[in-house]
Amino acid sequence: MNFGFTEEQEMLRAEVRKFLDSKAPLEEVRKIMESEEGYSPKLWDEMAQLGWLGLLVPEEFGGVGLTWVDLTVLLEETGRSLYPSPLLACTLAVIALCENGTAEQQQRWLPGLADGSRILSVALQEADDRLSPDGTQTTGRREGEKLILRGEKHFVPFATAAHHFVVSFRNSEQPDDVSLAVIDRNADGVEVADTRSIDTTKRFGVLTLSDVAVPEDCVLGESTPASWPAIARLFDHAAAAVTAEAVGAAEGGHALIVEYAKQRMQFGSLIGRYQGVKHPLAEMYVDIESIKSLLYYAAWCLDESPEEAPLYVSMAKAYASDAFTRIGIDGIELHGALGYTWEYDAQLYLKRSKWVKSAYGGSDHHYDRVADLGGF
Repeated sequence: MNFGFTEEQEMLRAEVRKFLDSKAPLEEVRKIMESEEGYSPKLWDEMAQLGWLGLLVPEEFGGVGLTWVDLTVLLEETGRSLYPSPLLACTLAVIALCENGTAEQQQRWLPGLADGSRILSVALQEADDRLSPDGTQTTGRREGEKLILRGEKHFVPFATAAHHFVVSFRNSEQPDDVSLAVIDRNADGVEVADTRSIDTTKRFGVLTLSDVAVPEDCVLGESTPASWPAIARLFDHAAAAVTAEAVGAAEGGHALIVEYAKQRMQFGSLIGRYQGVKHPLAEMYVDIESIKSLLYYAAWCLDESPEEAPLYVSMAKAYASDAFTRIGIDGIELHGALGYTWEYDAQLYLKRSKWVKSAYGGSDHHYDRVADLGGF
């Protein structure tokens, strides 16, 4: 059995790396993350033309129809460059539609996601950030043929850039009675506001719903609307995607530190010769390779073995949450505190590691979940 990437996947990696190195080096990333949009519409259109936005979209809806392992390759490389874009938000919206939408709903929204003309985000979390059914307090009540939603969603990726939102809401008092609906950004009662994030390459916002009327055909699913298990699976996809970006970012940060160690002179010698520098760099490498092993199997499970996916996704995300944070902190220390300054790129990787640590469940949440699933 071949456990490596296919030739086509390695070609995809090389193509993405070439694109980002030429069009989005860290100097350009700094400009993009400080722009009003928080991403580059021009580069977004180019990514759509290359087919990357439709990687998971079925071919009949204008996509490429590839797998989660292929997407992992793309996310690793965008993570390596700390590339700011709504890619993660749109990817999760694609998954929500592919797994829970009707054929008509998929035809309505997936082509626009594949060609980049529409940006969809997911609004699944609320102020207390609980990844469980009781974490959804947004309510939906029936009025005729419409659903009236009221609530407030937090941590919505690229909220101000989105045209539509996939929103989770509570249908009744039953514990697992949580569903998904697609809401138009311009609908009456919808308010969107940016929120500050430690990582300015990642834009987030708050979505406020004040008696928003949602047509019945915008509730995902037909006779059996999406319930909590479907939303829990969406959280698994999100955690895996964040981990894939974390692997690339950790490798990018590690390469940055190694290069600094090869150039920085102290006491008449390059600091890379000292054990106090070499050993932490070696430990970073081992941590990155360990995350990869867990992540790649988790990505395979999301497509091929869904019953195993929750366990291995949580194992990968838990390890990445702690290991990447250590890499970010050690990178600052090995720069001799200069890494804290705005001029040095090491602080960008530290900030990404701090964001990764809590995004879609921190290490405590996922280790507890691993224990519950029998992984210990």
